[in-house]
Amino acid sequence: MISKETLCGLFEYNYWARDRQLQSCASLTQEQFLRPMGSSYSSLRDTLAHLVAAEWVWLERWHGRSPRTREELRAWQAEEFSTLAVVEERWRAVESGVREYLAEFTEENLVRPLTYVNLNGETWTYPLWQTLFHLVNHQTYHRGQVTGLLRQLGASPAQIDYLVALDFRLQR
Repeated sequence: MISKETLCGLFEYNYWARDRQLQSCASLTQEQFLRPMGSSYSSLRDTLAHLVAAEWVWLERWHGRSPRTREELRAWQAEEFSTLAVVEERWRAVESGVREYLAEFTEENLVRPLTYVNLNGETWTYPLWQTLFHLVNHQTYHRGQVTGLLRQLGASPAQIDYLVALDFRLQR
């Protein structure tokens, strides 16, 4: 099992890296932001929207409100993520909820089972800590895609390695 302190540190890193990537995205034109790129998600915007939505879905599951259909997810995404500013605004709201959740649970809660129904209607159960770790790992995977898309679009992606984050914190 992973400790609450370690998980919270990983979430701090997650948001630090996200913020640096959003700063790199700010140099793009709207056309570049929306341009189909043939990645897992069509555009940089769509990749970022997926990251926001994934955090929202897990936050809902942690609160026992498991979105069960893709239609439910699309309803949450009703306000299209048309600009980087909208993506960032929605993400900050989800981040606030995640930070509140992290502040509330105890070390003992980490081993409790979390049962949810995924968007395919399948029921899964995992210890809570594994779902928290999964989300951070998922975000890291897609941040790699964001870095690749930024390079393809001619932008300079920020350094977001974990040790860079630690060095950044030590220098402050």
